[in-house]
Amino acid sequence: MIITLTDTTSSQVASRLVVVREEGGVVALGRVLTLVVLARGRENVERAIAVTNVASREHPSRVIVINTGECGDDDGLDAEIRVGGDAGASEVVVLHPRGAAVADQDTLVTPLLLPDTPIVAFWVGATPGNPSAEPVGRMAQRRITDLISAITDTESSHAARESFAALARNYRPGDTDLSWARITTWRALIAAELDLTHTDLTSIDVHGAPDRPSMYLLGGWLRSRLGVPVHVHESSRIHITELALNFADGPVRFLRPEGSSVATIRRPGQPDQRTNLPPRTDTDCLMEELRRLDADETYASALAHAVRSL
Repeated sequence: MIITLTDTTSSQVASRLVVVREEGGVVALGRVLTLVVLARGRENVERAIAVTNVASREHPSRVIVINTGECGDDDGLDAEIRVGGDAGASEVVVLHPRGAAVADQDTLVTPLLLPDTPIVAFWVGATPGNPSAEPVGRMAQRRITDLISAITDTESSHAARESFAALARNYRPGDTDLSWARITTWRALIAAELDLTHTDLTSIDVHGAPDRPSMYLLGGWLRSRLGVPVHVHESSRIHITELALNFADGPVRFLRPEGSSVATIRRPGQPDQRTNLPPRTDTDCLMEELRRLDADETYASALAHAVRSL
């Protein structure tokens, strides 16, 4: 069910939400957090809602989506309340601020926050260079960016790297980017390989797109954990397609062609081994990041080392 409110206020939206819950027999006691999504434009609003609806099955939340991409000339606020099948296991409030209201994001969401629950901020379609300095970012215990969603088709790889460098420069405990969760399966695969008996590791090569932070984060994680040279090689592919662990007796290579969900592990003098390594969805990544609300020190270390490859 979708209820549309025009020329309203956040307090009026909150009051209407209480009425809707009471009429539907729904309580907010099972909500574990308030997820505030800042999405640029209606396309990103709907994309964010689709992702959070699925993620809410694991993390029941109150989701507040602010459309930051359609300012308008007059000051005001339109809103939608989505419950039931249109909101997954959450209740979703969509705010469409106009004019000066766009800048007052913290004021907009305050009447709608669940009491005594953590606040998580999630940016879709635009990534601030300093998330913790943003109005909603200052309120949140956890700040999740999605740099890939902010990269346009016309944006250069240099601009993408500059945005990534800004996130590293302005990092504060509680920050993370979905690119970190996108390489979780890669990190698990590499860790399993390093548990096997090998000669000394001398260096590592990573191949991926120059405008994708996942490649740099993976390189930064390896450099921070293993203390060996990590060489990042730019390619025209979207995802990480190849990684080589260079041991004294020869390289162990992980190959995943673009568009494939299967990786080939190639070891010296052994038959090739195939293993599942599908690209992760935005929903998978968001659910993973919502499982922890404290500072991710491993991500912080990987981020600090990753910028050395830019």
